[in-house]
Amino acid sequence: MKRQLILEDGTYFVGRGFGADTELKGEVVFNTGMTGYQEILSDPSYCGQIVTLTYPLIGNYGINRDDFESITPAIHGLIVREVEREPSHWKNEESLHTFLQARGIPGLEGIDTRKLTRLIREHGTLRGRICSMDVDRDEIVQELSNSGWQHDQVETVSVRDAYHAPGKEERIVLVDFGMKHGILQSLIERHCDVVVVPYDTSAEEILRLRPDGILLSNGPGNPEDVPQAITMIQELLGKVPIFGICLGHQLLALASGATTSKLRFGHRGSNHPVREIATGKIDITAQNHGYTVDKESLVNTRLEMTHEAVNDGTVEGLKHLDYPAFSVQYHPEASPGPEDASYLFDAFLHLIAEEKKSKEVQAI
Repeated sequence: MKRQLILEDGTYFVGRGFGADTELKGEVVFNTGMTGYQEILSDPSYCGQIVTLTYPLIGNYGINRDDFESITPAIHGLIVREVEREPSHWKNEESLHTFLQARGIPGLEGIDTRKLTRLIREHGTLRGRICSMDVDRDEIVQELSNSGWQHDQVETVSVRDAYHAPGKEERIVLVDFGMKHGILQSLIERHCDVVVVPYDTSAEEILRLRPDGILLSNGPGNPEDVPQAITMIQELLGKVPIFGICLGHQLLALASGATTSKLRFGHRGSNHPVREIATGKIDITAQNHGYTVDKESLVNTRLEMTHEAVNDGTVEGLKHLDYPAFSVQYHPEASPGPEDASYLFDAFLHLIAEEKKSKEVQAI
């Protein structure tokens, strides 16, 4: 069945449909990962987006129960060069086609994904719609051009009620802005006692949980769309150690007086090199974000840049000079992606231990 992608600039691509026979619009982005499409599909940070995968064959190992990053995918569409409808892998439980079909997510294959990727790289991300062939293209272009960007993604994907993942070690309050389950799993593996709370939980409510540390999760969209989180972080700084990941990194920066801005086409993939400024050490990282912390805005803050992107020099890590708080723009839980940065969870727990020792000394 023929299906098409129509972009707000009037460009259109005709291919073959798979997944659900539905029409959805969203911000069209691309991801350069060679594997990990199941994690990408279920990453809440893709809420409202149509994702183009640059690797040419997708779906060859199917879908399994273990590799989800959320229970309910929030993606608005998937675009690939070729989809494999008969996967082969010992963990495979269903095909990519049937997975998308059951969840109401449209797919498009058979288009020139390289051309689409070059278009996004040149002009930036564009609003688009996956449509049937019988629509009026001019009407769709007009509708897309007049529609604004979505601003409620975090509210859409965040947990509604707090829940507890019991453990015997440090209590971590994990603020869910669109949390990938790999982050929670990384804390559980370290025996942390984790309480996951909604994005709009107040600082007072968080402190009432008596946390040893607070982790600000990843999430979708513009960090300026979550002003209540910025206030919450400001009220927590200096009281409990804080670790921010991706959107959490941007929110920590905003709470500390820095600014953020939208990247032209973002960083999305599992092969992004990041340099630690103090040592020169390079980590290969998984990333998924469309916004960045403005480097020049750090001058008038008490934040220090600790990591930078090798490809474009953007801010990839920060630490607060006065309070026990640090953050990274990339994903140390590596879901999907390399495990180079998983040590950051241990660094967070070490920071918590050091803060406890400091308070014990002060109490004597």
